[in-house]
Amino acid sequence: MATDIAPAPVESDPAPVGKRRVPDVVRRRLSTLDNWLNPYSWLVTLVIVGLAAILRLVGISKPKGYIFDEIYYPTDAWDMLKHGVEWDERNNGPAYVVHPPLGKWLIALGEKAFGNTELGWRFPAAIAGTLMILILIRVAYRMFRSIVLAGVAGLLMTLDGFHLVLSRTSLLDIFLGLFILATFAALVIDRDAHRRRWLRALEDGFDADTARRLPHFVPWWLLVAGVMFGLACGVKWSALFFAPFFAILVVAWRIGARRSAGIRRPISVRIGGDLGWLVLSFTLTVVFYLATWTGWFVTNSGYFRHWREANNMSEPPILGALLNLMHYHHQAYTFHSGLTDRHPYQSWPWQWLLLGRPVAFHWNGTGTACGANTCATEILLLGTPILWWSFLPAIGALIWFGIARRDWRAYAIGAGLIGGLVPWFYYAIADGRTMFSFYVLPALPFLILAVTYALGAIMTPPGGIEAGERRSDRQLVGTVIAAAYVAIVALCFAYFYPIFVGQTIPYEAWQARMWLGSRWI
Repeated sequence: MATDIAPAPVESDPAPVGKRRVPDVVRRRLSTLDNWLNPYSWLVTLVIVGLAAILRLVGISKPKGYIFDEIYYPTDAWDMLKHGVEWDERNNGPAYVVHPPLGKWLIALGEKAFGNTELGWRFPAAIAGTLMILILIRVAYRMFRSIVLAGVAGLLMTLDGFHLVLSRTSLLDIFLGLFILATFAALVIDRDAHRRRWLRALEDGFDADTARRLPHFVPWWLLVAGVMFGLACGVKWSALFFAPFFAILVVAWRIGARRSAGIRRPISVRIGGDLGWLVLSFTLTVVFYLATWTGWFVTNSGYFRHWREANNMSEPPILGALLNLMHYHHQAYTFHSGLTDRHPYQSWPWQWLLLGRPVAFHWNGTGTACGANTCATEILLLGTPILWWSFLPAIGALIWFGIARRDWRAYAIGAGLIGGLVPWFYYAIADGRTMFSFYVLPALPFLILAVTYALGAIMTPPGGIEAGERRSDRQLVGTVIAAAYVAIVALCFAYFYPIFVGQTIPYEAWQARMWLGSRWI
C-alpha cells in the first residue's frame, strides 16, 4: 500500500543468509523503518499538526463559562490543586467521584498555568487533541510506508468536527483517546523492532535448524505500551476494553515473526516468554495506574481513604490503603453499572457512526449579533458528516482486504475498532446503561485509519508501486478519487465549522445545517 513517494526499496543480497534467505520484501519493508527521519514526512507532519493546533487553540476561551460536563471536571481539577483530591466545598470534605484522577490532573496543569479560566481548563484538551494528530500521522506513516497516506490520516482527523469539539472542551475523553493511541503506536513500533531484530539475527548467521537457543530480545516498546496503557486507565476504566485485543495482537505478531524466521512450531516455541513479557507490561500498567492516585494516597483526606478504619477494621499502612482503594473501585463500578438515567442527548452505539444523536454542548438562540432578526450560537458534538458516513463502508473494505490479503495492518486496525466499539454494544443490550456519543472517541483514530487503508487500496495495487514503475490508469483514477474525497471532507468541515466552535450565525443558516432534523436538535 505504498505510493511513489514512499522510500525507495533497498536491494537485498541474492545470497542466502545461513540456511534461510531473507525475502526481499522483508528487507525492503524493514529498511523503511530506519527512514523515520525522512524530512519530507516530517514536513507534512508539522504542516498538518500546525493547522490542527490553530483550529484547536484559536478562540478556545469562547464561549465563556462551563459548557456541558465542564461543570464537573474543571472544578474537580481546581479542587485537586488546592486539596490534592476532589473536594466538596459545600460539606468541606472530600467529594465522591467515579472516574480516576489523571484526566483531571492534566486539566489542573492548564489551570495552574493560566488560572481557573476557560483558557486554563480547555488548553490541556487542545494540546491532547493536537498530540493525537501528531501520533496518528507517524503511526500511519509507519504502517502504510507512504507520506501521502500518512498526511491523509492526519488531515482527516484535523478536519473532523467530533475531534475538534472534544479538543476544545474540558472533558476526559480526549485524554483517554490520546493514551490509547499512544499505546497502539508503541505496540506497532514494538512489532517493527522485534522483526528487525530477527532480521539482524538471520543476517548474522542464525540458523533455526542448528541453533541450540533462540535469540533473546528485550521488548522495550512493549513495556512503554504498558506504561501508556496504565495512564489510559488512569483517565477512564473503559480503556480496559482494549486490553485483550491488544494482547492478542502482540502474541500474533510474535508468532508471525518466528514463522518468518523459519522457527519450527512457532506457536509453542517461546510462547511462555511472550506471555511473560505481556505480564510484565501489564504490571507496569498497574503500577502507573496506581501512581495516578498519588494525591489520594498521600493527602489522607480522599473519599474512602480511611474507610476500613471508619468501619472498625484493621488498616495496615500500605495494604490498608490498597484495600480502601479497592473498596472505592467497587463502589464506583457499582455506580457505573447501575447508571440508567435517561438524558435528552444520550445515544446508543448503533447510532454513533451514523451520527444519529449528537450532543449539544452549548446553545444560545437569542440576540441579533449576526445581523439577522434571529441568531443562533451552538457547539454541537457532531462528526464531519461526509467523513463519518464513510466509516461503515471503510470497515467493510477493511474486513474484505484483511481476509483477501491477510494484511497485518487490517488486523491491527480491526483490533482497535473492536476494543473501542463492540463492548459498548454489550452494555447497551445487557443493562441499557446511559451512553453518549463521545464514548467513541478512543476508536476514532482506528476509524480514520480504516478510511485511510481503503483509500490506499483504491490508490495502489495489492503489491504497491515499486521504484521506477509508472502509474497505471487504474492507479491514476484511484488517486483522483481519493483526492476528491479528502477535498469533499474539507468542504463539509468548512460548512459545519460554525456549529463546531460556537460562531453566531443567522437562525436560518443554523437550521440549514440540521441535516437530520430533530435528531440533531
